[in-house]
Amino acid sequence: MVIQYTTENNKVMVAGRIESPLTFGHEIYGEAFYNFILAVPRLSEYIDFLPVTISERLLDSTGLSVGTEIVINGELRSYNKYIEGKNRLILTIFTKDIYLKKEEIRNPNQIYLDGYICKPPVYRTTPFQREIADILLAVNRSYNKSDYIPVITWGRNARFSQHLSVGQRIRVWGRVQSRPYKKKLSNGEVIDRVAYEVSVSKMEVINK
Repeated sequence: MVIQYTTENNKVMVAGRIESPLTFGHEIYGEAFYNFILAVPRLSEYIDFLPVTISERLLDSTGLSVGTEIVINGELRSYNKYIEGKNRLILTIFTKDIYLKKEEIRNPNQIYLDGYICKPPVYRTTPFQREIADILLAVNRSYNKSDYIPVITWGRNARFSQHLSVGQRIRVWGRVQSRPYKKKLSNGEVIDRVAYEVSVSKMEVINK
């Protein structure tokens, strides 16, 4: 199963194991939405623990409990949440279709995005001399909304990305990943946090 170019500009497919119980998230126009964490393996055997949102309408057809192996098709969405005195960008995989996983999937974590760069790309190198460029991509959604998605490019793509300008339209293919990190608070306390982002394996620049 491979995500190809599509008329949709935000397409995600993830397959894995439900890692946490479903918890109520929010309600819109009488429709309830629930959240859980999905454990999605990489080829390297590292596991990404990804946040998922699902409508109550999709819960009737599939028994969802911790340990259930499932496949989800949907979109990667963002929203702002007021936490610790400031707004934080929260990412979640919004479920549009779900079914039980019945066979092994060669690439269980795929995403395709078509959007616009909304901040100047930041080029850097890691302590191990890996080249990285951070991009914030605005992906349009229905009803005049947009999702703002952190994207990371590597190597040759990173060197190329640093010269792209705000407003440039790009398409990217890759995976959704979780990245644990330590955050030091103003009182000196160090806490564990998890960042979510898209790691790009292929990108394409669309001429203006």
